[in-house]
Amino acid sequence: MTPNRLVVLFLALLAVGPLVLPPFYVTLLNYIGLYALVAIGLVLLTGVGGLTSFGQAAFVGLGAYTTAILTTQGELLPAWLAWLGASPWLTLIAGMLITLAVAWLLGAITLKLSGHFLPLGTIAWGLSLYFAFGSVPGLGGHSGIPDIPAINLVGVTLARGDQIYYLIWAFLLVGIWTTRNLLDSREGRAIRALKGGRVMAESMGVDTARARMVIFLIAALQACASGWLYAHMQRFVNPNPFGLHMGIEYLFMTVIGGAGHVWGAVVGAGVFTVLKQWLQDWMPRLLGQTGNFEIIVFGFGMVYLLHRARGGIWPLLAKYVPVRKPARTVDTTAEPLPRREQPTRGEVVLQAVDVTRAFGGLIANRAVNLEVRAGEILALIGPNGAGKSTLFNQISGVDVPTSGQVRFRGHDVTGQDARQVARLGLSRTFQHVRLLNRMSVLENVAIGAHLRGQRGVLPAAWRLDRAEEARLLAEAARQVERVGLGRHLMEEAGSLALGQQRILEIARALASDPCVLLLDEPAAGLRYQEKKELAALLSQLRAEGLAILLVEHDMDFVMGLVDRVVVMDFGEKIAEGLPAEIQRNPAVLEAYLGGTDE
Repeated sequence: MTPNRLVVLFLALLAVGPLVLPPFYVTLLNYIGLYALVAIGLVLLTGVGGLTSFGQAAFVGLGAYTTAILTTQGELLPAWLAWLGASPWLTLIAGMLITLAVAWLLGAITLKLSGHFLPLGTIAWGLSLYFAFGSVPGLGGHSGIPDIPAINLVGVTLARGDQIYYLIWAFLLVGIWTTRNLLDSREGRAIRALKGGRVMAESMGVDTARARMVIFLIAALQACASGWLYAHMQRFVNPNPFGLHMGIEYLFMTVIGGAGHVWGAVVGAGVFTVLKQWLQDWMPRLLGQTGNFEIIVFGFGMVYLLHRARGGIWPLLAKYVPVRKPARTVDTTAEPLPRREQPTRGEVVLQAVDVTRAFGGLIANRAVNLEVRAGEILALIGPNGAGKSTLFNQISGVDVPTSGQVRFRGHDVTGQDARQVARLGLSRTFQHVRLLNRMSVLENVAIGAHLRGQRGVLPAAWRLDRAEEARLLAEAARQVERVGLGRHLMEEAGSLALGQQRILEIARALASDPCVLLLDEPAAGLRYQEKKELAALLSQLRAEGLAILLVEHDMDFVMGLVDRVVVMDFGEKIAEGLPAEIQRNPAVLEAYLGGTDE
């Protein structure tokens, strides 16, 4: 069975649901759809982006209360605002705009936090909004707002559960489709790089702060839509469904289904809702008294799930579903991406001028000078702790010099961040391989081409970016072939050997069409034949006019390849020259061997 046929079967079952099921089960399906819509946002925010939020219920409340107030209290509102209450569809737009503004403000404050401070921040504003719903005059207090009108769609009033059912699931299916489209795009790769790959992503030109804000806003808007639907389904709102406990339950649903899987949101919402209802019915009968016993069971159940199936239920189900995944293809005939103007051979493209970096009283780099020319390979060598990686980070924008200058093609780029430096034409690899292991080789390399695309979030969500996406993937495939990994194109990057992963990082860096390539120990972990192939690749890139600066410990590899060598020790440059000169230099022998031959 193909995925498309499975989706058609699922849609057919959804369509006949209200026709054959009792009203109670239709209502249960309505709640599953509403909860899943919120959980999809959490899949994007938490499962994919790595940002834990306990406050999504508050955004559900914003959508519900906006439509409740506008549609029931129009006579109390000023004329310029009251007209929005004429139709629930207008209140949906109003709710989205209000949620967008509130979420942007909260995101601007909260997303600057990291570690455990971020979820604590979401708890704080989630509680604040919850108590605001019950305390602010005009919001109905804890008794709530009744008599919310039903939604009217093309002349049909959706007053019953079986009528609004189709609208709820239509919203959910659109949410699933747009979220999956977004993740399968240039913007989606940037979002997937947030979890464990922010430094790498910034070095490839990804604005990670913007990507974090984007998924925060999308999750908030999806929650708002769920709240709007909830208000018009219930025809009544009060603060209870929008408290912190519901924020926790939404996270439970996401984790149960599979936090990294869009369809897992539906599975998680379904399992959680059905089990909760079942436990609420049976636990009092079993124990002979009432109480929130289902929460106790869920608590132990979550601990067990985290031990036995941390990835959630959806990956387990996927193993047993007879689905044949279609092979992904790359359009090799796609129009090539435009290339930047390259410097002329011999032109000085990169300079470090008296670069000094101090960490308190420790001087990691002291007045270091070097320059790299187009069409040459310059090696930066030195013992462990010599300050090579620190200098590398300052050149690439990951770190900022305490004093001195970094100049790129004659322009001072000191203090510019990694993203800005990458945009100018500098790309790098890392000492410790930084790949997205669950993404394919092709997609990892496509991240390197991020700056060469322009289409944003909305075109990606509605698949209006396909022409550009084809060009980006074709460019990525060309770079994979260029470095000799073509047969691994669709394999997961984490399945490659370490040496192949280092080569893959070079392909990703080349996908940005750089003028200067910074390689941090590219030969580490490579076998003899792989080193020969790497040397041949770097020689080819040099012949094409690319400037290469590499840090390396393998002296045999370096001395037989590079044009010039800069040697560092204790944060200072102690020698510079041709490979043969460096091998005879007394200061270099002293640094490496602790003494010279007398």
